[in-house]
Amino acid sequence: MGDSSEYKYLTKIDDPADLRKLKVEELPQVCDELRRDIIEELANNPGHLASSLGVVELTVALHYVFNTPYDRIVWDVGHQAYGHKILTGRRDQFCTNRKLNGLKPFPHPFESEYDTFCCGHASNSISAALGMAVTAKLKKENRKVVAVIGDGAMSGGLAFEGINNTASTPNDMLIVLNDNNMSIDCSVGGMRQYLLNLTTNTTYNNIRYKLSKKLFDWGVLNEKRRKGIIRFNNSVKSVLTRQKNIFEGMDIRYFGPAGGNDVVELVRILQVVKEMKGPKLLHIHTTKGYGYAPAEEDATIWHAPGKFDPDTGERIVSHDEKPHPPKFQDVFGKTLLELAQQNPKIVGVTPAMPTGCSMNIMMNAMPNRVFDVGIAEGHAVTFSGGMAKDGMIPFCNIYSSFMQRAYDNIIHDAATMRLNMVLCLDRAGLVGEDGPTHHGAFDLAFLRPIPDVTISSPMNEPELRRLMYTAQLPGKGVFVIRYPRGRGNTIEWQCPLEEIPVGKGRKLKEGKDTAVLTLGPIGVEAQKAIAIAELASLNEHPGSPLSIAHYDMRFLKPLDTDLLHEVGRNFKRVVTVEDGVISGGLGSAVLEFFSDNGYEVDVKRIGIPCDRFVPHGTVAELRKLCGMDAESIAKVLS
Repeated sequence: MGDSSEYKYLTKIDDPADLRKLKVEELPQVCDELRRDIIEELANNPGHLASSLGVVELTVALHYVFNTPYDRIVWDVGHQAYGHKILTGRRDQFCTNRKLNGLKPFPHPFESEYDTFCCGHASNSISAALGMAVTAKLKKENRKVVAVIGDGAMSGGLAFEGINNTASTPNDMLIVLNDNNMSIDCSVGGMRQYLLNLTTNTTYNNIRYKLSKKLFDWGVLNEKRRKGIIRFNNSVKSVLTRQKNIFEGMDIRYFGPAGGNDVVELVRILQVVKEMKGPKLLHIHTTKGYGYAPAEEDATIWHAPGKFDPDTGERIVSHDEKPHPPKFQDVFGKTLLELAQQNPKIVGVTPAMPTGCSMNIMMNAMPNRVFDVGIAEGHAVTFSGGMAKDGMIPFCNIYSSFMQRAYDNIIHDAATMRLNMVLCLDRAGLVGEDGPTHHGAFDLAFLRPIPDVTISSPMNEPELRRLMYTAQLPGKGVFVIRYPRGRGNTIEWQCPLEEIPVGKGRKLKEGKDTAVLTLGPIGVEAQKAIAIAELASLNEHPGSPLSIAHYDMRFLKPLDTDLLHEVGRNFKRVVTVEDGVISGGLGSAVLEFFSDNGYEVDVKRIGIPCDRFVPHGTVAELRKLCGMDAESIAKVLS
């Protein structure tokens, strides 16, 4: 939190009601103070910077014009909403944002009445806001509802489904399209401002209202013909601008584009359009990172820059000379380029995250073979399926929690046809500070029942390379590779590209008392736990210490049945460890195998708990909370 003495207004705003006591001409100073507070806080407590800076003026204007929390503001892509949190009574707690037991990383109704809907993922604001707007009409409440969509979320299929229903359902909702050049290309020039000034001008709208009332009185206009009048109005605008947009084509009254970083002008526009009946859309231009030069110059880097000096903009990087293992995503990106250079059939597909998954490495070297399809995970999978059907080998990289939105596409558009394509699930398992909407907890459980899908997870970086090589070989079908966020444990990762037999695990350590079965990088934590448990046992019982075997399964599907038969014959106690929800994952599969084959084995499952969402915090904190850290696993083994 910034020094209170620096702020003339911000420290006096405990909620939006305080904001609304100010004069309009005081709002630019409020915006400056709010922006400075966000910058100073995120310099020490990292989070999503550029997106929130870009909508400071919009945030202030919305809470100034609308009677929140009675009026509803539904945010889309919650990393835009830091200013919203600060203005709605959480400034003193903002230093805990994204920390264990602190403020949630994204707006959530459980945290504040001002947070009208959960918005960890993109593209849901219009549908949710429409539900609220329709409810207000049914209850005869004079409640205003605003959906704020931006940061590329307009490319999501759900947004278009919501727009389609908005056009055909009676409502008075306002959609604010925050266009920061990351989503829709817009018109430029003087005519757009002229039309904006015209259509939001009080005199113009009074005349328009009086004319429509006359037409009603004369019987020329009725509710069934209302859309015709809107269509005529939009047609006039189309003639003047020589263009038409999708919203006008669907009879949603359209305003803009307007400057989204001018708070006084935004207040003027919002005060006019908020009282208008029927669905309407205000299209604004904002600059991502606005007001902070480093973030404006490179919005991608400053989307979530980590710690930095707020005065100089210098990012604080650890100067530890000890070599670090690479991030899993970077091993993926470099290996993908290496494979693509060898195999001309390989292409890359990503839904709006080439940098986040490191597919930008191949994109820079082979721009014609990498496709960023926008925030559209379902389309990414089906698009990949279309290329696979005609002979290409797509590597489709989607964050695990976002792959949830493409479930039907995996089944219908890939697995049923046994298409040769690779689904790379980045950010699998516990991801840390982004919390429950981003944890990759469910992919193992929801993918395992699908026929003709191979599910794998590498324990380390060399294994990731080998699995990627294996996945692109002929006849492999739909091949899933899941791996976590962050760094692995292997510095020397550039191993030869060799095939791994599908469905074959490996024995990492002999043992005779307990068998530990792991899947993926959580196996490294299990290795530490085994060492802790065996050392403690040796100290306590030097004559008969514990002897624990360790098996890296590699594949959840198909399971290594030879390995499981070996375990079933030789062990009465088995512990499974996975970085996924324990209901339906590796532990469930092992239990099913032992039951089906008549083995009487005591199986203890360790993983992400089912029936409750894991909160946000560091990965280390969350593993301890879930009993998945080395010390907790060791207690189970002892």
